[in-house]
Amino acid sequence: MELKSLSLVNFRSHRDAAYNFTEDVAVFTGPNGAGKTNVLDAIHYLSFCKGFLNPTDSQNIHLGEPFFLIEGKFKLNEKNEQISCGLKRGQTKIFKRNSKEYAKLSEHIGLFPLVLIAPTDIVLISGGSEERRKFTDTVISQFDRNYLEHLIRYNKIVQQRNAFLRQGQNDRSMLEVLNMQLCRYAPEIYEARKSFLNRIAPLFSKYYQILSSHNEEVSLVYDSGLNEYPMEDLLERSVERDRVMQYTTEGIHKDDLEIRVNGFPLRRYASQGQQKSILIALKLAQFDVMAELKGIKPLLLLDDIFEKLDQDRITALMTLVSQQHFGQIFITDSHPERVTDILGSIDCPYDRFSIELLQQTSQD
Repeated sequence: MELKSLSLVNFRSHRDAAYNFTEDVAVFTGPNGAGKTNVLDAIHYLSFCKGFLNPTDSQNIHLGEPFFLIEGKFKLNEKNEQISCGLKRGQTKIFKRNSKEYAKLSEHIGLFPLVLIAPTDIVLISGGSEERRKFTDTVISQFDRNYLEHLIRYNKIVQQRNAFLRQGQNDRSMLEVLNMQLCRYAPEIYEARKSFLNRIAPLFSKYYQILSSHNEEVSLVYDSGLNEYPMEDLLERSVERDRVMQYTTEGIHKDDLEIRVNGFPLRRYASQGQQKSILIALKLAQFDVMAELKGIKPLLLLDDIFEKLDQDRITALMTLVSQQHFGQIFITDSHPERVTDILGSIDCPYDRFSIELLQQTSQD
Protein backbone atom coordinates (compact mmCIF):
# COMPACT_ATOMS: atom_id res chain seq x y z
CA MET A 1 0.00 0.00 0.00
CA GLU A 2 1.23 3.48 -0.90
CA LEU A 3 -0.11 6.99 -0.47
CA LYS A 4 0.76 8.62 -3.79
CA SER A 5 -0.59 12.13 -3.16
CA LEU A 6 -2.36 14.24 -0.54
CA SER A 7 -4.29 17.50 -0.90
CA LEU A 8 -5.68 19.74 1.84
CA VAL A 9 -8.16 22.60 1.59
CA ASN A 10 -8.93 24.68 4.70
CA PHE A 11 -7.71 21.90 6.98
CA ARG A 12 -6.42 23.28 10.26
CA SER A 13 -3.49 25.61 9.43
CA HIS A 14 -3.45 24.67 5.73
CA ARG A 15 -5.60 26.74 3.36
CA ASP A 16 -4.46 24.98 0.20
CA ALA A 17 -1.68 22.39 0.09
CA ALA A 18 -0.75 19.47 -2.15
CA TYR A 19 1.97 16.83 -1.80
CA ASN A 20 3.15 14.11 -4.20
CA PHE A 21 5.12 11.20 -2.78
CA THR A 22 7.68 9.32 -4.86
CA GLU A 23 9.90 7.72 -2.19
CA ASP A 24 9.15 5.36 0.69
CA VAL A 25 10.12 8.07 3.19
CA ALA A 26 8.57 11.56 3.27
CA VAL A 27 9.94 14.22 5.63
CA PHE A 28 8.13 17.40 6.66
CA THR A 29 10.36 20.04 8.21
CA GLY A 30 9.74 23.52 9.53
CA PRO A 31 9.44 25.51 12.74
CA ASN A 32 7.02 24.62 15.51
CA GLY A 33 3.55 25.90 14.72
CA ALA A 34 3.98 25.75 10.94
CA GLY A 35 1.61 22.81 10.53
CA LYS A 36 3.85 19.75 10.07
CA THR A 37 1.79 17.63 12.42
CA ASN A 38 -1.39 18.76 10.68
CA VAL A 39 -0.26 16.93 7.56
CA LEU A 40 0.05 13.69 9.53
CA ASP A 41 -3.33 14.42 11.10
CA ALA A 42 -4.85 14.62 7.60
CA ILE A 43 -3.33 11.23 6.67
CA HIS A 44 -4.77 9.85 9.91
CA TYR A 45 -8.21 11.06 8.77
CA LEU A 46 -7.90 9.02 5.57
CA SER A 47 -7.31 5.86 7.61
CA PHE A 48 -9.53 6.31 10.67
CA CYS A 49 -12.15 8.84 9.43
CA LYS A 50 -10.94 11.18 12.18
CA GLY A 51 -7.84 13.04 13.28
CA PHE A 52 -5.65 12.31 16.28
CA LEU A 53 -5.14 15.95 17.32
CA ASN A 54 -8.72 17.11 17.89
CA PRO A 55 -11.73 14.74 18.01
CA THR A 56 -14.15 17.58 17.24
CA ASP A 57 -14.28 17.67 13.43
CA SER A 58 -15.64 21.21 13.15
CA GLN A 59 -12.65 22.58 15.05
CA ASN A 60 -10.37 21.26 12.30
CA ILE A 61 -11.83 23.70 9.77
CA HIS A 62 -9.41 26.59 9.11
CA LEU A 63 -10.36 29.66 11.09
CA GLY A 64 -13.06 31.69 9.32
CA GLU A 65 -13.63 29.18 6.52
CA PRO A 66 -16.91 27.28 5.85
CA PHE A 67 -15.48 23.78 5.21
CA PHE A 68 -12.44 21.53 4.99
CA LEU A 69 -11.56 18.87 2.43
CA ILE A 70 -8.90 16.14 2.54
CA GLU A 71 -8.17 13.95 -0.47
CA GLY A 72 -5.66 11.15 -0.81
CA LYS A 73 -4.74 8.92 -3.75
CA PHE A 74 -3.52 5.46 -2.81
CA LYS A 75 -2.26 2.40 -4.58
CA LEU A 76 -3.60 -0.67 -2.79
CA ASN A 77 -2.96 -4.17 -4.12
CA GLU A 78 -2.02 -2.68 -7.50
CA LYS A 79 -5.29 -0.75 -7.73
CA ASN A 80 -5.71 3.03 -7.60
CA GLU A 81 -7.94 4.24 -4.78
CA GLN A 82 -9.16 7.75 -3.97
CA ILE A 83 -10.26 8.58 -0.42
CA SER A 84 -11.82 11.90 0.56
CA CYS A 85 -13.17 13.47 3.73
CA GLY A 86 -15.14 16.70 3.72
CA LEU A 87 -17.02 18.71 6.30
CA LYS A 88 -19.13 21.86 6.09
CA ARG A 89 -19.88 23.76 9.26
CA GLY A 90 -23.15 22.60 10.79
CA GLN A 91 -23.37 19.53 8.56
CA THR A 92 -22.46 15.86 8.77
CA LYS A 93 -18.99 14.70 7.75
CA ILE A 94 -18.89 13.05 4.32
CA PHE A 95 -16.41 10.24 3.75
CA LYS A 96 -15.97 8.66 0.30
CA ARG A 97 -14.02 5.88 -1.36
CA ASN A 98 -13.71 6.30 -5.12
CA SER A 99 -16.48 8.94 -5.07
CA LYS A 100 -18.90 6.57 -3.29
CA GLU A 101 -20.05 7.66 0.15
CA TYR A 102 -19.93 5.17 3.02
CA ALA A 103 -23.18 4.21 4.72
CA LYS A 104 -21.25 3.66 7.97
CA LEU A 105 -17.77 4.98 8.73
CA SER A 106 -16.92 1.70 10.47
CA GLU A 107 -16.93 0.06 7.01
CA HIS A 108 -13.72 1.98 6.18
CA ILE A 109 -11.74 1.24 9.34
CA GLY A 110 -8.89 -1.17 8.62
CA LEU A 111 -8.90 -0.90 4.82
CA PHE A 112 -5.95 1.52 4.82
CA PRO A 113 -4.10 0.61 8.05
CA LEU A 114 -1.86 3.10 9.81
CA VAL A 115 0.47 3.20 12.82
CA LEU A 116 1.22 6.53 14.48
CA ILE A 117 3.95 7.37 16.98
CA ALA A 118 3.42 10.83 18.47
CA PRO A 119 4.49 12.67 21.64
CA THR A 120 0.97 12.38 23.06
CA ASP A 121 1.26 8.58 22.95
CA ILE A 122 3.26 8.69 26.18
CA VAL A 123 -0.13 8.42 27.94
CA LEU A 124 0.01 4.72 27.01
CA ILE A 125 2.76 4.51 29.60
CA SER A 126 1.84 7.21 32.12
CA GLY A 127 -1.96 7.08 31.83
CA GLY A 128 -4.55 4.74 33.25
CA SER A 129 -5.89 1.46 31.93
CA GLU A 130 -8.39 3.24 29.68
CA GLU A 131 -5.56 4.47 27.43
CA ARG A 132 -4.11 0.99 26.96
CA ARG A 133 -7.56 -0.52 26.34
CA LYS A 134 -8.14 2.13 23.69
CA PHE A 135 -4.81 1.23 22.07
CA THR A 136 -5.65 -2.47 22.09
CA ASP A 137 -9.17 -1.93 20.76
CA THR A 138 -7.99 0.41 17.98
CA VAL A 139 -5.43 -2.08 16.72
CA ILE A 140 -7.72 -5.12 16.79
CA SER A 141 -10.56 -3.19 15.15
CA GLN A 142 -8.38 -2.52 12.11
CA PHE A 143 -8.19 -6.22 11.22
CA ASP A 144 -11.28 -7.67 12.94
CA ARG A 145 -14.54 -5.97 12.01
CA ASN A 146 -16.61 -8.32 14.18
CA TYR A 147 -14.56 -7.24 17.16
CA LEU A 148 -15.42 -3.61 16.56
CA GLU A 149 -19.13 -4.41 16.27
CA HIS A 150 -19.10 -6.51 19.44
CA LEU A 151 -17.17 -3.84 21.33
CA ILE A 152 -19.63 -1.12 20.31
CA ARG A 153 -22.58 -3.26 21.42
CA TYR A 154 -20.92 -4.26 24.69
CA ASN A 155 -20.16 -0.63 25.59
CA LYS A 156 -23.74 0.42 24.85
CA ILE A 157 -25.06 -2.28 27.16
CA VAL A 158 -22.68 -1.16 29.91
CA GLN A 159 -24.06 2.37 29.53
CA GLN A 160 -27.62 1.03 29.79
CA ARG A 161 -26.73 -1.04 32.85
CA ASN A 162 -25.05 1.95 34.51
CA ALA A 163 -28.12 4.10 33.84
CA PHE A 164 -30.32 1.41 35.38
CA LEU A 165 -28.08 1.19 38.46
CA ARG A 166 -28.23 4.96 38.93
CA GLN A 167 -32.01 4.75 39.13
CA GLY A 168 -31.65 2.68 42.30
CA GLN A 169 -34.32 0.16 41.29
CA ASN A 170 -34.47 -3.39 42.62
CA ASP A 171 -35.77 -4.98 39.41
CA ARG A 172 -33.65 -8.13 39.41
CA SER A 173 -35.14 -9.41 36.15
CA MET A 174 -34.06 -6.30 34.24
CA LEU A 175 -30.54 -6.61 35.61
CA GLU A 176 -30.43 -10.25 34.53
CA VAL A 177 -31.42 -9.31 30.99
CA LEU A 178 -28.61 -6.76 30.81
CA ASN A 179 -26.17 -9.23 32.34
CA MET A 180 -27.11 -11.84 29.75
CA GLN A 181 -26.40 -9.39 26.94
CA LEU A 182 -23.00 -8.48 28.41
CA CYS A 183 -22.13 -12.16 28.74
CA ARG A 184 -22.90 -12.66 25.05
CA TYR A 185 -20.14 -10.30 23.88
CA ALA A 186 -17.58 -10.27 26.71
CA PRO A 187 -15.97 -13.69 26.05
CA GLU A 188 -15.41 -12.96 22.35
CA ILE A 189 -13.81 -9.59 23.14
CA TYR A 190 -11.67 -11.21 25.83
CA GLU A 191 -10.43 -13.98 23.53
CA ALA A 192 -9.58 -11.49 20.76
CA ARG A 193 -7.58 -9.36 23.19
CA LYS A 194 -5.76 -12.41 24.57
CA SER A 195 -4.87 -13.58 21.06
CA PHE A 196 -3.60 -10.09 20.23
CA LEU A 197 -1.41 -10.05 23.33
CA ASN A 198 0.11 -13.43 22.41
CA ARG A 199 1.06 -12.01 19.01
CA ILE A 200 2.40 -8.63 20.07
CA ALA A 201 4.29 -9.56 23.28
CA PRO A 202 7.33 -11.30 21.70
CA LEU A 203 7.62 -8.61 19.01
CA PHE A 204 7.49 -5.91 21.67
CA SER A 205 10.32 -7.56 23.57
CA LYS A 206 12.39 -7.94 20.38
CA TYR A 207 12.08 -4.29 19.38
CA TYR A 208 12.90 -3.05 22.85
CA GLN A 209 16.15 -5.02 22.78
CA ILE A 210 17.04 -3.46 19.42
CA LEU A 211 16.23 0.10 20.52
CA SER A 212 17.78 -0.04 23.96
CA SER A 213 21.34 -0.70 25.07
CA HIS A 214 20.06 -1.81 28.48
CA ASN A 215 19.62 -5.38 29.62
CA GLU A 216 16.16 -5.16 31.13
CA GLU A 217 13.47 -7.69 30.33
CA VAL A 218 10.18 -6.16 29.23
CA SER A 219 6.85 -7.95 29.10
CA LEU A 220 3.15 -7.43 28.52
CA VAL A 221 0.56 -8.89 30.89
CA TYR A 222 -3.16 -9.02 30.11
CA ASP A 223 -4.92 -8.05 33.34
CA SER A 224 -8.57 -9.12 33.15
CA GLY A 225 -11.17 -10.42 35.56
CA LEU A 226 -11.99 -13.05 32.95
CA ASN A 227 -8.56 -14.59 33.55
CA GLU A 228 -10.05 -16.06 36.74
CA TYR A 229 -13.83 -16.05 36.43
CA PRO A 230 -16.47 -16.25 33.69
CA MET A 231 -18.31 -12.98 33.00
CA GLU A 232 -21.46 -14.36 34.62
CA ASP A 233 -19.61 -14.95 37.89
CA LEU A 234 -17.95 -11.53 37.82
CA LEU A 235 -21.32 -9.79 37.48
CA GLU A 236 -22.91 -11.94 40.19
CA ARG A 237 -20.03 -11.38 42.63
CA SER A 238 -20.11 -7.62 42.16
CA VAL A 239 -23.87 -6.99 42.07
CA GLU A 240 -24.12 -5.45 45.55
CA ARG A 241 -21.04 -3.30 45.00
CA ASP A 242 -22.46 -2.20 41.65
CA ARG A 243 -25.69 -1.08 43.35
CA VAL A 244 -23.76 0.96 45.90
CA MET A 245 -21.35 2.47 43.35
CA GLN A 246 -24.14 2.86 40.75
CA TYR A 247 -22.02 1.60 37.88
CA THR A 248 -20.67 -1.70 36.52
CA THR A 249 -17.46 -2.36 38.42
CA GLU A 250 -16.44 -5.66 36.78
CA GLY A 251 -16.07 -6.75 33.17
CA ILE A 252 -13.85 -6.48 30.13
CA HIS A 253 -14.33 -2.70 30.14
CA LYS A 254 -11.95 -2.71 33.14
CA ASP A 255 -9.18 -4.74 31.45
CA ASP A 256 -5.61 -3.49 31.28
CA LEU A 257 -2.53 -4.24 29.17
CA GLU A 258 0.12 -3.97 31.83
CA ILE A 259 3.69 -3.20 30.79
CA ARG A 260 6.44 -4.53 33.05
CA VAL A 261 10.20 -4.04 33.27
CA ASN A 262 12.06 -6.84 35.04
CA GLY A 263 8.73 -7.98 36.42
CA PHE A 264 7.77 -4.58 37.91
CA PRO A 265 4.99 -2.27 36.65
CA LEU A 266 6.54 0.17 34.21
CA ARG A 267 5.29 3.40 35.78
CA ARG A 268 6.99 2.57 39.06
CA TYR A 269 10.29 1.53 37.61
CA ALA A 270 11.26 2.97 34.20
CA SER A 271 13.11 6.22 33.49
CA GLN A 272 11.90 8.67 30.85
CA GLY A 273 14.37 7.27 28.34
CA GLN A 274 13.18 3.75 28.98
CA GLN A 275 9.56 4.84 28.65
CA LYS A 276 10.23 6.41 25.25
CA SER A 277 12.00 3.28 24.01
CA ILE A 278 9.20 1.09 25.33
CA LEU A 279 6.59 3.23 23.61
CA ILE A 280 8.37 3.00 20.26
CA ALA A 281 8.89 -0.76 20.67
CA LEU A 282 5.18 -1.21 21.39
CA LYS A 283 4.15 0.72 18.28
CA LEU A 284 6.65 -1.09 16.03
CA ALA A 285 5.32 -4.40 17.37
CA GLN A 286 1.83 -3.15 16.51
CA PHE A 287 3.05 -2.51 12.97
CA ASP A 288 4.29 -6.09 12.58
CA VAL A 289 1.07 -7.62 13.92
CA MET A 290 -1.07 -5.54 11.58
CA ALA A 291 1.17 -6.24 8.58
CA GLU A 292 0.91 -9.97 9.22
CA LEU A 293 -2.85 -10.07 9.75
CA LYS A 294 -3.80 -7.59 7.02
CA GLY A 295 -1.31 -8.86 4.46
CA ILE A 296 -0.20 -5.28 3.70
CA LYS A 297 2.21 -2.95 5.44
CA PRO A 298 0.49 -0.06 7.25
CA LEU A 299 1.59 3.53 6.78
CA LEU A 300 3.99 4.51 9.57
CA LEU A 301 3.74 8.08 10.90
CA LEU A 302 6.56 9.39 13.11
CA ASP A 303 5.62 12.76 14.60
CA ASP A 304 8.50 14.63 16.22
CA ILE A 305 9.96 11.26 17.13
CA PHE A 306 13.59 12.37 17.51
CA GLU A 307 12.95 14.79 20.37
CA LYS A 308 14.26 13.51 23.70
CA LEU A 309 15.85 10.43 22.11
CA ASP A 310 19.57 9.97 22.50
CA GLN A 311 21.74 9.33 19.45
CA ASP A 312 22.02 5.59 20.07
CA ARG A 313 18.25 5.14 20.08
CA ILE A 314 17.83 7.35 17.01
CA THR A 315 20.47 5.36 15.12
CA ALA A 316 18.87 2.05 16.13
CA LEU A 317 15.42 3.23 15.03
CA MET A 318 16.55 4.59 11.66
CA THR A 319 18.66 1.52 10.99
CA LEU A 320 15.42 -0.45 11.15
CA VAL A 321 13.97 1.96 8.60
CA SER A 322 16.96 1.55 6.29
CA GLN A 323 16.43 -2.22 6.21
CA GLN A 324 13.13 -1.61 4.38
CA HIS A 325 11.26 -3.73 6.89
CA PHE A 326 8.59 -1.06 7.05
CA GLY A 327 6.53 0.34 4.20
CA GLN A 328 5.87 4.02 3.57
CA ILE A 329 7.01 6.32 6.37
CA PHE A 330 6.08 9.94 7.09
CA ILE A 331 8.33 11.93 9.45
CA THR A 332 8.06 15.40 10.97
CA ASP A 333 11.00 17.26 12.50
CA SER A 334 11.59 20.88 13.47
CA HIS A 335 15.35 20.51 12.81
CA PRO A 336 15.91 20.01 9.06
CA GLU A 337 19.61 19.34 9.41
CA ARG A 338 19.04 16.61 11.98
CA VAL A 339 16.70 14.46 9.92
CA THR A 340 18.67 14.97 6.70
CA ASP A 341 21.88 13.96 8.45
CA ILE A 342 20.23 10.85 9.90
CA LEU A 343 18.70 9.71 6.61
CA GLY A 344 21.87 10.58 4.71
CA SER A 345 23.99 8.50 7.06
CA ILE A 346 21.95 5.38 6.31
CA ASP A 347 21.72 6.12 2.57
CA CYS A 348 17.93 6.34 2.64
CA PRO A 349 16.24 8.21 -0.24
CA TYR A 350 13.37 10.48 0.79
CA ASP A 351 10.99 13.24 -0.25
CA ARG A 352 11.40 16.45 1.74
CA PHE A 353 8.75 19.13 2.18
CA SER A 354 9.52 22.40 3.95
CA ILE A 355 6.51 23.96 5.65
CA GLU A 356 6.75 27.64 6.46
CA LEU A 357 5.22 29.37 9.45
CA LEU A 358 2.19 31.40 8.39
CA GLN A 359 1.12 34.57 10.18
CA GLN A 360 -2.41 33.34 10.82
CA THR A 361 -2.43 29.78 12.07
CA SER A 362 -4.63 28.71 14.93
CA GLN A 363 -3.47 25.12 15.18
CA ASP A 364 -0.30 23.06 14.77
